[in-house]
Amino acid sequence: MNTERRYDIDWLRVIAIGLLLIYHIAIIFQPWAVFIGFMRSNELMEGLWYPMTILNVWRIPLLFFVSGMGVYFAMQKRNPKQLLMERGKRILMPYLFGIVAVVPLHFFIFQVFYGQQLNYFAHPAHLWFLGNIVIYISILFPLFYYLLKKQDGKFRKALSKIMSNPLGPAAISIFFVLEVLIVKPQIFSLYAQTFHGYAIGFLAFFFGFILVYEGQTFWITVQKWKAVYLGAAAIMFTVRLIVNKTGGPNFLMAIESNLWIMSLFGYAYQYLNKPSKLLSYLSKAVYPIYIVHMFILYGAAWLILPLEIPVFFQFVMIVLITTVVCILIYEGINKVPILRTAFGIQQNNKTKNITMGNHLILGLI
Repeated sequence: MNTERRYDIDWLRVIAIGLLLIYHIAIIFQPWAVFIGFMRSNELMEGLWYPMTILNVWRIPLLFFVSGMGVYFAMQKRNPKQLLMERGKRILMPYLFGIVAVVPLHFFIFQVFYGQQLNYFAHPAHLWFLGNIVIYISILFPLFYYLLKKQDGKFRKALSKIMSNPLGPAAISIFFVLEVLIVKPQIFSLYAQTFHGYAIGFLAFFFGFILVYEGQTFWITVQKWKAVYLGAAAIMFTVRLIVNKTGGPNFLMAIESNLWIMSLFGYAYQYLNKPSKLLSYLSKAVYPIYIVHMFILYGAAWLILPLEIPVFFQFVMIVLITTVVCILIYEGINKVPILRTAFGIQQNNKTKNITMGNHLILGLI
């Protein structure tokens, strides 16, 4: 069994959540922000959206890949009952708690900002991701346990042979292309609570598990060919930008998405697979920060948007306030046992299980 601690996967999760915060803040400065339930600045920064369109095609699929990888590590020392119990504590409880106690806060801030009547109906909002993970684990854990019992079987050997070829990791894109051809999403990057979002998340979660299950061959291949994947993804994005501004055919965006992700796996494996105190802190903090960031972001926007300052400084100030307040709130949560439980944070007295606990949380967000 592969029980090696993978710091690069930890880092990718932290980086992806950090980019998610910036991405959500960038939406505030787009003309269509209000139409998807975001507060909107009177002054826009539409040019900011061009780099966001690079993130758009891979940021959520990457998190699902990483989540599937984390479940592999979590299953090494857990039977099905233990895994399901952990799922309830680490995913389902924060998901339900968030719907009741966290999501309403940014709904109310939005309503106050626009002078609307206060009301709320149970809604997952940005926590839809956790709901998807609950579904995926429920469906896939029997298959995953079966595969773990067949580590020396023909499937794993065939998988290793495929992944030894540089086209092997890229070939995963075939399944994602089929997904968009069958589902036909209107917008590729519209993942939240759409059938496309469920389907692409399912594929990424499944292949995340499979790629770690396969062993080292995949990682050696993506490390060796990372620059090729990156170059191909950059070319596809450039063509998309020139021809379609930010959009493009969904099947090409599915291929581009996976090329970005394979290159990220390769670079992270080479340069980030080492421990650090910063990673140790962020890896534990990033889950509760993900849960609370929306109402903090909305609160920062409520304070900053009315100020008569250049729009660029509005953006920077909202980023800084959101980051600092998220960290402060995490510190507060971490000191209150009942809140630690509600936010799915492992208790301090379980130090002997910290490594496995962190790997489990990889499978949660």
